[in-house]
Amino acid sequence: MNTFTKKLRAGALGLTVVSTCLVALPVYAQDSSVTVTTQKTKASKQETVGVVTGLAIGAAAGGPVGAIFGAAAGGWIGDRYHKKEVAAKALKSDLSESEAQRALLTQSVTELNASLADARAKSDQLDVTLKSAGELGTDVSFRTNEDSISTQAMSPLMKLGALAAAMPDVKVRVAGYADPRGSEKVNDELSRRRAEAVAEVLAQAGVPKDHLIVEGHGKAESTSMEGDVDGYAFDRKVTVRLERASGQEVARND
Repeated sequence: MNTFTKKLRAGALGLTVVSTCLVALPVYAQDSSVTVTTQKTKASKQETVGVVTGLAIGAAAGGPVGAIFGAAAGGWIGDRYHKKEVAAKALKSDLSESEAQRALLTQSVTELNASLADARAKSDQLDVTLKSAGELGTDVSFRTNEDSISTQAMSPLMKLGALAAAMPDVKVRVAGYADPRGSEKVNDELSRRRAEAVAEVLAQAGVPKDHLIVEGHGKAESTSMEGDVDGYAFDRKVTVRLERASGQEVARND
């Protein structure tokens, strides 16, 4: 075989390889776009390597036709490898995210249990405090036929109201009384107004109105003897007591 014939065949082989690349790449690109049209804009590294490798092997084994099939097969194998690699990375990312979410959930449950334990401890402490003290509260005294609160009584009332407002499991019983002078109707109304005046101050201190029990007892519970002026002074009062809230209605009107 002369030198001219060898050069001619070599040129033809080179032209065949170039032509095969031009034919195989569009065919492969069209095949890939059928399955992944919205996720890829260019071939992955694995696909490119597969096309070139398949093209070379196919050309060596079967000439131009072999090159075409080799390029297509190589591209398909490279695409499959690329998809598996992407799927593995996505799965690893999902697993990491799930582990992080599980850790966060575990932490939230731990914090919730701690909060419940703290709430139980505070509730138990409140029970102990109320039982040991018997009753927590104060008394407000009034002048004859008056229902206005003195300046001296405002500070203790506000402090007690702030304490009660900080304890949602506590209700406040506000009971008004009057000395025995006068009719029952007048004293009932007077003792009620006194109790309502005190309850208003407690509400201003932060006690919810549905945690206030307002009562007017009039002169029914007076223990003073007739003409005992000093004893009358002890009858003209409003008592304020903190009590443990029960499942019953907290506020009522008498």
